[in-house]
This record gives sequence, C-alpha cells and structure tokens, in this order.
Amino acid sequence: MTRLVFITQQVDPESPVLGATVAKIRALAGLVDEVVVIADGAVEGALPANCRVRTFRAPSRAGRGARFEAALARELGRRARPAALVAHMCPIYALLAAPLARPLGVRVLLWYTHWRASRLLAAAERVASAVITVDRRSFPLASRKVVPIGHGIDLSGYPCVDRPARDALALLMLGRTSPAKGIATVIRAVASVPDVVLAQYGPSLTDEERRHRVELERLVAELGVGDRVAIGDGVAAGEVPGLLAAADCLVNNMRSGATDKVVFEAAATCLPVLASNPALDTLLPPHLLFPRDDAAALAARIGEIARADRAAIGRELRARVERAHSVESWAERVLAVAAA
Repeated sequence: MTRLVFITQQVDPESPVLGATVAKIRALAGLVDEVVVIADGAVEGALPANCRVRTFRAPSRAGRGARFEAALARELGRRARPAALVAHMCPIYALLAAPLARPLGVRVLLWYTHWRASRLLAAAERVASAVITVDRRSFPLASRKVVPIGHGIDLSGYPCVDRPARDALALLMLGRTSPAKGIATVIRAVASVPDVVLAQYGPSLTDEERRHRVELERLVAELGVGDRVAIGDGVAAGEVPGLLAAADCLVNNMRSGATDKVVFEAAATCLPVLASNPALDTLLPPHLLFPRDDAAALAARIGEIARADRAAIGRELRARVERAHSVESWAERVLAVAAA
C-alpha cells in the first residue's frame, strides 16, 4: 500500500490563494493508495475518497504546533508508513516533520516556489530530503537538494479560449496588492498607451498590502486613468478562468524568484502573457518578457501585443504548459522524487 502525507494550510477549492492546491492533492491521490492531508483547515468533500484529512487548527500557535505533531505522529506510527511527506509552501511544516519522519525512513519533500529567503527556510532546507520547485531559480537558496518539477496546472479547469476582437486591449493582473507584484509600474505603462484598459484583482491580507492598495488607488487618480484602470478585491479560485477568458493579455511584474502560478494558468487558456521574471524564460519566448519595473519597456511590449496575432501566441503557450506543467506530470514527478 502506497501512502503519502501532504501538509498544507488550507484545503479549499475556492480559496483565492490556495485553491489550486486541491487539484495537486487529487492528482497525487490518483497515483497512490492513500493521501493523508494534514491541514490547518479543510472544506469537507473537496478531495477523493482515498484521502483522509486531519486538521490542527487551535486558538494559539503552541496549540497548533502540538496538534500538528500529534496528528503526524499518529500517521507515522501506523503499520503502513507513508512513502514520503510533502510539506506544501510552509518551511515550518518540513522543519517540524523531519525529526519525526526521517528517522523512520520517510522522505521529507519541501515544495517551495517564492522569492523570499529566510532563516526558517534555510533550516527547512537542511532537514528536508529534497526541495521540489518549479525551476531552479524559483527557490531562493543555493542547494543541491533542489529538484525542478514544473508547475502543476489543472488543464481541465483552464481550457483554451477563443477571444473576440475588442476596441480596447484588455489587460489583466491577478495577485495580492504586494509591492513585490510591481503593480504600480504596470499602471504607469498603461497610462502611456492609448486604447488599453487594466483590471487588477487581488486581496490585501497584510498591513503592507493594505497600505499599498491605497497607494495604487492614489496613483490611478494622479495619472487620471480611473476610467481605464480598476483595482479590485481578491476573487475565488473558481472565478479565475472566467477572468482569464475575458482578457486579451495577462501582465505579471512579480519580482524575480517566484514564478506566479497565474502565469501558467493564463497560458493554459491560450492567453498571451507579458512578464518580467527571467525564471519564466522556459515558458515565455523573449518577445513576451520585459525588464522588471521598466514602464517604458512594458508599454512597448503592450503596443506589440495589440498588433500581434494573439491567438497564435496563446496556442503556443498552451502547448508549452501541456508539455511541462500539467498537474498530472507534477504529481508523477513528486512520486519520482519521493522514490529517489
């Protein structure tokens, strides 16, 4: 019997931040006998029948830690030990799990794709058996443990879309209102290009993000583009395909290091993408990349996209996602690393 333990914050297909995690767990469940999910919270009925969910939510950090350790210890103590444990995005999960799992021969895999490095991440890297990520450049620390496995995009939820011609080029940004997202630069670029509209959707979950939202709204007013730029709230994961279908191009100005999942989701729907992250050069050809925070260069790229055969660009991007970034191929590579 092949079992996996998958540790994550939330199991909720409608979560605007972690909704796509559910598809990854389902893909893993299709390849093994059982997946045990240990999560802070979970929506009932979101996972297949061969998934069991243990939650560790508690009023305090100490309480959560104690419940987490107890849940993991019970799973590791079962006769059929898991083949591996996957800690999803949170280094603390790998750090807490490794002392219990690794002495029993259970490999600890840390899935992490983000630009932010920290002492906690460095400690988690040291105790993990392997670090799985999208691309070697999507993990912020140098490590021989890094294994790039691509992004896991549920292509069934992101079909290719035929988009009609419109009077104004409709640009879309999706993501939290963090300064790391480079939204202000995109607003400035749009302000310099006529016949272009921009819709930005994303939650503001921290004080910094709430302050930055106010700064972005002020910038829109100062540039006089309130009729062409909208700063919206976060949306449920189920609404993302509809937003992608209604756009002509996704713009991503995220700082180097993270490879935003939405870039791959957009490409899956045959939507052209303009992005600044060099780590996306295996997905995007050079004419779809621009230097980060360079509003003039981005404005030039927007003009080129307005004149280009966007349907042909989109079909090529879809093909690239199919080849290297489907959720099925992601799950297969996770199991390959687990068995290494």
